[in-house]
Amino acid sequence: MKKARVLYVSQEIFPYMGENTMSNVARFLPQGIQERGKEIRTFMPRYGCINEIRHGLHEVIRLSGINLIIDNDDHPLIIKVASIQRARMQVYFIDNEDYFQRKATFTDEQGRLFEDNDERAVFFCRGVIETVRKLSWSPDIIHCHGWMTSLFPLYIKQACKEDPLFENAKVIYSLCGDKFEGTLNKRLADKAVWDGINAEDLSVIKTPSYNNLMKLAVNWSDAVVKVDPNVDADVLKHIKKSGKPMLEHTEENYMDAYSDFYDEVLEMEEALVDE
Repeated sequence: MKKARVLYVSQEIFPYMGENTMSNVARFLPQGIQERGKEIRTFMPRYGCINEIRHGLHEVIRLSGINLIIDNDDHPLIIKVASIQRARMQVYFIDNEDYFQRKATFTDEQGRLFEDNDERAVFFCRGVIETVRKLSWSPDIIHCHGWMTSLFPLYIKQACKEDPLFENAKVIYSLCGDKFEGTLNKRLADKAVWDGINAEDLSVIKTPSYNNLMKLAVNWSDAVVKVDPNVDADVLKHIKKSGKPMLEHTEENYMDAYSDFYDEVLEMEEALVDE
């Protein structure tokens, strides 16, 4: 029997970023799932604050070299990789000089959101997809963490729905407590349009607030994980209305809980096929 494959797409992973619930889960969950018999691949952005020498990052030439067109401009995609030896796992990094060389992650010295955070999210999500295609690695589960991955479920379900690598993948989205104030660039919905995606698919982010990004992710996911205990009531109402299965994250024994949840989501798919 083939091992189930889980693709992790995370905004932050410890030790490359500071410790918080998201970065810790994104670091230790893949290891735990791998130890429970599943194959994994893990991706995050290569922010400028990451020390490449200390963490042993190096470019993977065979995976780099693609140009992604965003808002009619070409942006070279650079792929780097590092290993977490104790976990026996690799982390792939999505890099681009324009989007990820700055030392700050999402805000400037005055605490204002970067004007191009919208394009950075689009580039990251599409960059992961193109890299997985180059790896010819077909995931059964895709687990997304952080608002930068909020477009990923839509891209998988619409732009990649006829791609044999992704057509059967189930997407799980984690709400991680990474809320930002204000909105991203008002043109996000226009810039995020991609193969097979139209304006209606993106209508919920006409105003690209954090809550609306969460709603978009929920709309196109197969299941949800509530990591943040303080998820906004409006978003919780949206999840309930969607009818999507939801796992409540707890610190105790969460590896087993997630592994079982993955199996339930995959079995749900099998049940639908049997019908």
